[in-house]
Amino acid sequence: MRRCDLPARDLRLLDPLFVYPSTILGREKAIVVNLEQIRCIITADEVLLLNSLDSYVLQYVVELQRRLTAPAMGEGWQMEGADLNRRRGCGNFDNGFVNTSPDYLPFEFRALEVALEAACTFLDAQAAELEIEAYPLLDELTSKISTLNLERARRLKSRLVALTRRVQKVRDEIEQLMDDDGDMAEMYLTEKKRRMESSFYGEQSLMGYRSTDGALSVSAPVSPVSSPPETRRLEKSLSVTRSRHESMKSSESATESIEELEMLLEAYFVVIDSTLNKLTSLKEYIDDTEDFINIQLDNVRNQLIQFELLLTTATFVVAIFGVVAGIFGMNFEIPMFDDPGAFKWVLIITGICGIIIFCSFVWFFKYRRLMPL
Repeated sequence: MRRCDLPARDLRLLDPLFVYPSTILGREKAIVVNLEQIRCIITADEVLLLNSLDSYVLQYVVELQRRLTAPAMGEGWQMEGADLNRRRGCGNFDNGFVNTSPDYLPFEFRALEVALEAACTFLDAQAAELEIEAYPLLDELTSKISTLNLERARRLKSRLVALTRRVQKVRDEIEQLMDDDGDMAEMYLTEKKRRMESSFYGEQSLMGYRSTDGALSVSAPVSPVSSPPETRRLEKSLSVTRSRHESMKSSESATESIEELEMLLEAYFVVIDSTLNKLTSLKEYIDDTEDFINIQLDNVRNQLIQFELLLTTATFVVAIFGVVAGIFGMNFEIPMFDDPGAFKWVLIITGICGIIIFCSFVWFFKYRRLMPL
């Protein structure tokens, strides 16, 4: 905390025991980065990493070393072994790089760039893996609806929602940084360190000038005036000139640094936005599949209702036979009981009446478009 001048609440974001959303915070002397597995504190000349033994963090360290030892920006993937060994001979990273072009990025921006690239690559790889698993499963689900496929689709959708939330948080964090020029200016640590050092050396030189002037005044004759007016005017003019020069340099440097960081953030904003679009397209495909399955289920439900309606109608017709049988089963005497062919005619007439009633119901259902017959 004292070394990087960070409050305790910023360090809590890096606690591996708690799950915090992705965050990038610019402070006076450091940048607090919490992007997926990359949890680190970036200063003007070093990176403090948590979980340094994690394989994902080790990949970040290796890639950052490759970027820092490259001959120029953008050639981190094509460096030669001789250049690597020669640059490793430098005492620190700051001595190994010289601002030779407008495209130069300071140490903290390079470290932040590698962290953003690692997070975006990791999220994009997970999105691609999810796509490879999702599309065949959804296509199979549309052709064969089963409990197993539905359970797999449910787990897939849960993973998609969680991954989308993480990608959305990274995207929102980058967008929030791009919208705030003050936060981006706070993240230019190398420039702030250089201004502090130049201001310190300027004060030291001014103190040396005053001490020299004081030594000369000792040998001079005593005067009632504490210091010559020319000396005071000279000090005042030097101070005003130095302050104007520093303010102009700081404003130009702040504008340039904001542009550099903004271009850096825009590049990875496009990458993470593309990943988010992939996940959004996959979610829309899942929603379309759910709608298709619901339509299929509604169709099956309608067919079952139509079949039930036909069964109810047939049951009604069969009940007519039961009514006729119940009537003739009563204990009373009629002349029809003495005729041997009467039973046959009763069955024929009852069957014809039942068929007519059933056909009438079916015609009514078709007329009212209750079933596609």
